[in-house]
Amino acid sequence: MVRWKKGVRLKPGVFKLPVRKIASGWYSDKYFLRTRDVLKKDRRRADVIMQVFARELAVVCGLDEAAAVIKLCADRSKNLKIRALFDGERVKPWETVMTIEGNYANFAHLETVYLGIISRRSSVATAVDEVVRAAHPKQVLFFPARFDHYSVQTGDGYAAFISGALGVSTDANAAWWGAKGIGTVPHGLIAAYNGDTVRACLAFVKHVPKSVNCVALVDFENDCVKTSLDVARVLEKRLWAVRLDTSGDLRDKSVKGRGPDSFGVCPELVRNVRRALDRNGFRWVKIVVSGGFNKERILNFRRRNVPFDMVGVGSAFLRKHIDFTADVVVVNRKPCAKVGRRYRPNPRLKFVA
Repeated sequence: MVRWKKGVRLKPGVFKLPVRKIASGWYSDKYFLRTRDVLKKDRRRADVIMQVFARELAVVCGLDEAAAVIKLCADRSKNLKIRALFDGERVKPWETVMTIEGNYANFAHLETVYLGIISRRSSVATAVDEVVRAAHPKQVLFFPARFDHYSVQTGDGYAAFISGALGVSTDANAAWWGAKGIGTVPHGLIAAYNGDTVRACLAFVKHVPKSVNCVALVDFENDCVKTSLDVARVLEKRLWAVRLDTSGDLRDKSVKGRGPDSFGVCPELVRNVRRALDRNGFRWVKIVVSGGFNKERILNFRRRNVPFDMVGVGSAFLRKHIDFTADVVVVNRKPCAKVGRRYRPNPRLKFVA
C-alpha cells in the first residue's frame, strides 16, 4: 500500500535518521555547533523565528524529513513550533517554505542538516517535474541510482515520486511510498547468454514472476528492429515493451540517415521499431527510450511526434541544484535580520504536528 499522498506528511520514524549523530553535531558546520555552545554557556535566550527559502522556482521536497530532524534531534524539541508547506508544492523565489520558532540555542546546530535535506530533495523533485512536464503524456522512469551514492536512493526516489515519475529502479528508491523497483532485461543478462537476447528473455520470463512486466533491451547487436521482432515472435504477449538504449556514438543498422541526429536513440530508430512491430502484429508492445535523455531532448522528440511510450532518465536528474537558505528574522518578538533579508510570512504554511 502506498503510504504517501499529497497533503499528508510522512512520520519522523519513516526516515530512520541517525539521531544520536545528528544531535551531537556530527554532520553540522562547526560554527553552528559553536553558536549553540556560546548561547548556552552565556545563558543567552533568543526566541527566534528561523525562515527557510530558495531564490528560484522549485518543487519543494524534504520538508517532512527536515521537520523530523528538528523533532528528533533538537534540544527540548517539544518547545519548538514548525510550520511548513507540504512536499510536492510549487514555490516562487523568496517564498518561505518553512519556519522554526523557539529558543535558538535548542536547534542552531541542525541548520546544516535540514537545509541540506531540503536542497537535495527539492533539486531532484524540481528536475523530475520539469522532465515529466516535457514528456507529458508520455511516462517517465527514474533511473539515476547508479550515478550516485547508494545512501541517497530512498530520498531521491521519494522526490521523484511526488513529482510524477512513473517508476523507480530500486526498492530503496520506492521505500517511503510503499512500492518496489522496476527494470528491464539488462545487457549483463544478455551477455551471460552469449549475446542472445531471445534466450535471455526466455530465461527472464521463466524465472521472474508473471506480475513483473518483461521489458527487453534490444540494442545488444545494434540492430533494434531485428532484435525487437525476434523477441516479440518468441515471447508474444509475455513481452510488455522493448527498450532502445543505443549508445550515442553508434548508428543502429536500421537508420539510413547520416546527419548528426542519426546516432544513438534517434527519432528515425524509434519510428523504425514502431513501424516494424506494428506491421508484424505486435501493436501491444510498448517502446521505452533511454540513454542520455534530458528535458531538451524529450521536448525535441515530442515536437517531432516520435512514437515512444516511456522514457528512462538517469544522470540528467542529478544535474540541477537548488540552494535553500535559513535566516533568523525575528528575535524575542522583534524584527531582526541581516540587511537584505526580512520576515516573509506565508499563509500557505501549515503547522507540523
